[in-house]
Order: sequence, then C-alpha cells, then structure tokens
Amino acid sequence: MSKPFAGVRILDFTRYLAGPYGTYQLALLGADVVKIESHEGDESRHLLVSKQWADRKMASSFLAVNANKRSITLDLRKPAAVEVVKRLATRADVVWENFRPGVMDRLGLGYKTLAAINPRLIYCAVSGFGHTGPERTTAAFDGKLQAMSGIMSITGEPAGGPMRAGFALCDTIGGMTAALAVSSALYQRTHTGRGQFVDVAMLDAALAFIPGPVSEYTVAGIPQRQIGNGSVSRKPTASRFRAGDGYLVLAVLTEKQFASLMRTLGRADALEDPRFKDWRARTDNDAALREVIETALAKDDPKSWEARLTAADVPCATVWKIEEITRHPQLESRDVLQTIDSRYGPMRLVGAGFRLAHGGPGIEREPPTLGEHTDEILGEAGYEPAEIARLRRDAVV
Repeated sequence: MSKPFAGVRILDFTRYLAGPYGTYQLALLGADVVKIESHEGDESRHLLVSKQWADRKMASSFLAVNANKRSITLDLRKPAAVEVVKRLATRADVVWENFRPGVMDRLGLGYKTLAAINPRLIYCAVSGFGHTGPERTTAAFDGKLQAMSGIMSITGEPAGGPMRAGFALCDTIGGMTAALAVSSALYQRTHTGRGQFVDVAMLDAALAFIPGPVSEYTVAGIPQRQIGNGSVSRKPTASRFRAGDGYLVLAVLTEKQFASLMRTLGRADALEDPRFKDWRARTDNDAALREVIETALAKDDPKSWEARLTAADVPCATVWKIEEITRHPQLESRDVLQTIDSRYGPMRLVGAGFRLAHGGPGIEREPPTLGEHTDEILGEAGYEPAEIARLRRDAVV
C-alpha cells in the first residue's frame, strides 16, 4: 500500500537541522521532497566531524536527515533561478524554508508571491522566534534556544551550573513540530481546498515540549530548578545510582516496584523500616535510602543488576552508549536503523520513531549528492534539454 504522503511534493529550501529534520519525517512517509540548494549546498554537508565525508559534501549530519530526498542546485540571486522556483511551485503542495523572516520575500519567493501562483500551496516557515514579535529577526541556533527556553536552567547538577542537552534538542523539536504543523495543514486542505502560511517558532516549540515545568510555575507558582539525574516525579527511587564500576538509572515509581527493588537487592528488611514506610517518608530520608540502595548495588556490575532487576519487573537501565544501543536487538527487531545500499557502500540511518500497520515509513533512497537530480527535476517541470544546458551555462543551476 502507498505511504500516507505519496503524491505530495515539497520544495525544501531548508538547511542545517531544524528544517531538514522536519522535511525528512514526511520524506520517510512518501512525500517527494525536492531539496533546493545553493551551489555550495546545505551547510550541514560540510561539517567537519569526519574529513572524508565532509570532502564528499556528505557529512554525517547531512546524511542523518536527508535520505529519500532529491537535490537540485539553484543560485537564487539570479532571476532565472527565481523563475525556476515559481514554475516548480505551480505543481508543489508545500514550500518549506528556515531562513530568517524576510529573506524569502527579498528573493521574490515569499508566501504571498507563491500563493498567488498556487492558492493550494502550504508554505511552512521555520525560524527561531516566528514571523511576529520583537525577536522575529533575531538569529537563533540550538544553543541559544536551549538557554533561552528555560531547558538549560532545569538540566544538570546545581553545583555544576546549567547544562545543555548532548544533542541539538531545540532543532529536532522545531523540526518535529513543523512536520506536525504541515501534516495538519495538508489534512485541513482536504476540507477547504485552500493552502495557508504555517509559522513555526522554535522557541514556541521548545516551550510546548516542557508543559509540566512551565505549568508548575504559571499555575502553582513553583520556581523550577535543576534536579540533576532525578525524575520529574521527585521520587527518590527514580534517579541515577552508583552500581559497581558504573551507574544504574532506576525509575521506581510505585509501591509494587519499590517492594520488588528492595527484595531483589537483598534488603527486604527495608520494607519494615519506618523511614521508608511511604513516599513522603522516603523523600524525607532520601540520603539514607540512597545509601541502602548504593551499598547493595556496589556488590555487582551495572549490567548484571540491570538484568536481575528487569527480570523482577523493576524499571531500570544502565547508561548505554550510542555504539551499544545501536546494536540492541530491540531496535533491530523494529528496523529503527535501516540499512540501505549507497554509492559508498551499505549505510545505516535512523528512520521514523513509529510504525504503521500498512504504508509505514521507510528509507528507499540514499541521501542525494549535491545537485544530483537537477536535470531530472527541471525536465519534470517542462524544461527542454537546450533550456537546461543554457541554465547550466549561465550558472543558474
């Protein structure tokens, strides 16, 4: 069965991560994503994590979120390139960009211009602060937004100062929010027949992903603070504990789980200790309870404890490294990392985070080289070979 967005064409002007991550979600679900790049290409092609891949203009940061897409190069500073985009827009369902507000208008490719050509067009603009408000033209990258959104203020240990996440959290949140927004607009169009402007602000999206901490302050007046490796539940048995030569994270939140934890640790006697009789008492005696748990955990290594506690239905995990979790049989059974053939050999990439009973997401096409599909896309738009040759001669493409 065809995928949910089969037949949907997206003109993708995005670069770096927030934009490409969003368009990648729909590409996995069957959308024809036409990636429009400058002659230099998406900046993420060149990030120097691996020189070999950066020299190919296929850095891992680019490979991660650009499979299933096609690439065309255009110099949008040239009027002929703008005309190419307008012709492509007549047959497109979505235009998706993540420039600062005003950039596409200056290029002559803003929403009003393209909507006049194609009233059914959905135009998604992803930016740090959206197209309204006093910060609308302020530059924004992931680190700035992690800091500004309040996320860093509640992350890390109090003694160590604010801590950012170990990945581009706000970029991916912004991209996923944009994918939901575009999907919603496409569905609404089935009722109205009309396109619309979709304004995605990464700061807004970041706040939308932390409703609990925000409402604790706005509703209950509780200032938020760093809780280190503790749980948002504030329960003392939902935290990181030393175990043998490493660490174990427990997520013990119920009475049944607490009893099973104590018995598996060989400390059934703690169940009769008045200091640990209920959650209030356990919280008041957090330090004593931690000593009981860590003294027991010190007797074996984290992996062994993880196996024993999991068998006893106690939620827990060792701190898995990326190179470990990518080999986990659970991920293999769900085909989370999909292997595709590429010009460079087999390539494992992360797909979608969900499954459908039919027409589900998947990777069928390797990430494109820069401008790989230029002639193909222009031909589909009605350009004759001689016209394409002229566009190349004039460095438009």
